Amino acid sequence: MLIIPAIDLKDGHCVRLRQGVMEDSTVFSEDPAATARHWLAQGARRLHLVDLNGAFAGKPRNESAVRSIIEAVGDEVPVQLGGGIRDLETIERYLDLGVTYIIVGTAAVKVPGFLHEACDAFPGHIMVGLDAKGGKVAVNGWSKLTGHDVSDLAKRFEDYGVEAIIYTDIGRDGMLTGVNIEATVELARPLHVPVIASGGITNLDDVRNLCEVETEGITGAITGRAIYEGTLDFAAAQALADELSPHLP
Repeated sequence: MLIIPAIDLKDGHCVRLRQGVMEDSTVFSEDPAATARHWLAQGARRLHLVDLNGAFAGKPRNESAVRSIIEAVGDEVPVQLGGGIRDLETIERYLDLGVTYIIVGTAAVKVPGFLHEACDAFPGHIMVGLDAKGGKVAVNGWSKLTGHDVSDLAKRFEDYGVEAIIYTDIGRDGMLTGVNIEATVELARPLHVPVIASGGITNLDDVRNLCEVETEGITGAITGRAIYEGTLDFAAAQALADELSPHLP
């Protein structure tokens, strides 16, 4: 089980939102590159970046911050990035920059053909982000709830060839209320691609609970506010995950 630190970028700063509300943000660092180096020093094996401005604008807005992070970490760990990625040219540019995995979110739901093309053009590098509330998928930076069932879309996107599905429970993201284990397992169980959990991780108990269902196909967990506010010690969380998953590298 990988514990993956989130670096959410807004106006060039590292922030966290509550339930995806841009106006309800807390700045944790004005130096995203330094933040990335900090998590590497703590033992992170992957970083999760989100261009929040880009998610709302529909095109990249924090590319310079992403570049600074890539330059800071080099090829030490894989970096996955989402937010405002709507065309193949943007994907290619970010991959050339050194990003390992591109996360397609809103465009996957609104323009499924684009996700299919991306998986064909960049095999092994495309993940899909499914953000849901009450089992229904949200788009446009979580500002709009669709009628799409999250499980149905996950199965369809698996067939397209995505590397993994990042599942976020909007109702819990940034709220420090615990992971929605039941919903995450329900999504992961019928799939063959890995599911990465996101939203609500608060403490070591959440890590322990996720590790208990790892065999259902949940291979990672993204954490943000908890590691920035101190309710979760990142190094301790990854150490616990390693202890409970000794068969994994």
